[in-house]
Amino acid sequence: MRLKLLLNRVLRYGVVGGTAAAVHLGVLLLLGQWISLSLANPIAFLAASIAGYLGHALLTFREETGGKQFARRWLLLQYVVNISVCALLPLLKAPTLVLVFTPTVLNALIWSQAARFSLRRRVDTVIPLRHADDLGLSPATNEAILRLAASGQLDGTSVLVNGPVAAEGVTAWTALVAAQPHLQLVLHLCLTEGPCCAPPELVPDLVNARGHLRRSFGQWLLLSLWPPRHPSRRRLERQLGLEVEAQIRQFRRLCGNGPIHLDGHQHIHLVPVVLDALLKRATTQQITWLRRTDEPLPTGLPISDWWRAIRDAGLLKWVVLQWLSRRAHPAMRRHGIVSNQSFAGVLFTGHMAGAPLRAAWSTLRSTSNDASGTPPLLLAHPAAPLDTDLAQAGFAVSAPFAASPWRQREWQALQAL
Repeated sequence: MRLKLLLNRVLRYGVVGGTAAAVHLGVLLLLGQWISLSLANPIAFLAASIAGYLGHALLTFREETGGKQFARRWLLLQYVVNISVCALLPLLKAPTLVLVFTPTVLNALIWSQAARFSLRRRVDTVIPLRHADDLGLSPATNEAILRLAASGQLDGTSVLVNGPVAAEGVTAWTALVAAQPHLQLVLHLCLTEGPCCAPPELVPDLVNARGHLRRSFGQWLLLSLWPPRHPSRRRLERQLGLEVEAQIRQFRRLCGNGPIHLDGHQHIHLVPVVLDALLKRATTQQITWLRRTDEPLPTGLPISDWWRAIRDAGLLKWVVLQWLSRRAHPAMRRHGIVSNQSFAGVLFTGHMAGAPLRAAWSTLRSTSNDASGTPPLLLAHPAAPLDTDLAQAGFAVSAPFAASPWRQREWQALQAL
C-alpha cells in the first residue's frame, strides 16, 4: 500500500514537473520572438514556478494542503533558488548532470517542505491566549479590557503601574478574577514614558524635569551596545535597577504578593541591558515568567496588509524583536524563567483586526505544543474612544496610538474572534 501511494505521488509530481517545464519552454519561445533570451528566461522561469506552485499544491500534495494553495513565500523561495542556481552553475562550469538534476532535487525539497508546512497549518494543536496591553493607561483602555474579560473574550492583561488609572483598573480586574480565576495579570514594565515609580532624585538620568521617564526604546538599545564598564552605562544601570524594583513594589502594592509575570511597554524588557537587570533580580523578586515575541509569519494575507506592515514599520519592528527575543531565550532558560511558546502582535501592531488578526490566530493555533512553555499569546491593544489628555499625564508617546480609531477596531475584532 505504501509503495502504491509513493508511486502515485511520484507520478503526480512528474506530471506537474513536466507541465512546468513545458510552460517554461513555451513562454521562452513565445517571448523570444520579441525580446532577448536573457530577459525572456527569467519571465519563463516565473511562469514555470507559478505552474509548479499551483500544480504541486492542488495535485501532488493535495493530501497535505487540503486542496488549497501553498503559502506564497514558497513560490518566492522556489523562484529565487531556481534563478540563482541556474545562473551560478554555468559559471562554475558544472557537469551536465549537475546542471540538469540540481534544480530538480532542490525543487523537490522545497515543495516537500511547503507541503509539510501546509499540513502543520491545517492541524490545530493549541488554543492561544488572548492578551491586551496597557491596563491603567486611560479609562478608555480600562473599559475595553475589562468588558472583554468580563465577557470571556480575553485571558490576560498587562498593567502599567505608573499609568493614570492603574489602581482603578487593577481593582476592577481583581473583582473579575474572583469569578474567572484563569485571568492573568502581568506587570507591564514601563521605562520610556509616564511618571517614574522610584524617587526622581534617585533616577535623574531616566527622567525629565517633571519626573517623567524619557529614555526611548532606541536609547536603551544603544546603551546595551556600550562597554559594560563604561561609567555612564554603569550609572544608568544602577538607576535602571532602582526603577525596576520600584515598579515591582508598586505592582505588589496593587496586586498582592506572589510570583511576578512580566513583559514590557514597547517590549522594553527584551532590550539586553533591561533584560540583564531583570534576570539579576529574577530570584529575589520572584520573576518567573517573561514574554517572548517569537512571531511566525502568518499566511493567506492580501498583499495590501503586507504593504501596511512595511509602510508602518511593523516589519522592521518584527525583525528587531525577533532578534532580541531569540537572543533572550537562552538566558531566560538558564534562570529558570518560563515564557510563551509563540506570539503574534508585533508585525501588525496597532492594526490587529480583520485579516491580520484572523491569520495570526490561525497561525498560533497550529503551533507545535511545547510543555515547557505557556500557550501562544495573541496580543492586541483594544480601547474605547480616548477622552483624556495622555500627554499631560506623561504618556505623550502613547497618546497618538491610544487615540487611533484602530483601538476600537481591535476591540470589536476581539469580540468577534
